[in-house]
Amino acid sequence: MNPTRKHPDRAPHRRRAKATDRTKNTGGFRITGSWDQRPDRPAVKPTQDRKAARRIAREMADQGAYVIVEEHHGYGRWSTWFEVDGPAQLAAEAEAHRRAEEQRRAAEQAAARRRAATERAERDLDALARMMVRPPVAREQCGRREARHVTGGQR
Repeated sequence: MNPTRKHPDRAPHRRRAKATDRTKNTGGFRITGSWDQRPDRPAVKPTQDRKAARRIAREMADQGAYVIVEEHHGYGRWSTWFEVDGPAQLAAEAEAHRRAEEQRRAAEQAAARRRAATERAERDLDALARMMVRPPVAREQCGRREARHVTGGQR
């Protein structure tokens, strides 16, 4: 006992505790991932960090797991925070990749067709230019090369 206190023989006054919930570890998250290959053995990862929970869920989903992330509310109560359907996500990514590949291939084919059309047009223009440079050949309607007569001005 402290002799400098007012009542050294009495026990010290204890203030009343707060009426709030003092349950420890209520900010936790539980990540459960199950794979189709082993549905009876799900992987359960507990963590306190919200970002780590999101990261772990994303990693499990990338591996093809169906992921359920639960949030702890104390006294053994858990609620589902979010779910990720990994197999559906992987299928959607594969479909998007396939569609992008088809679009790329179609764009390459269209570019090749445009190049071929441009080259053909250039060849036609070159042939036309060469033909325009040559002097005309005297022909009759039947296709004979020499003319039967020459006009009076050229005699």
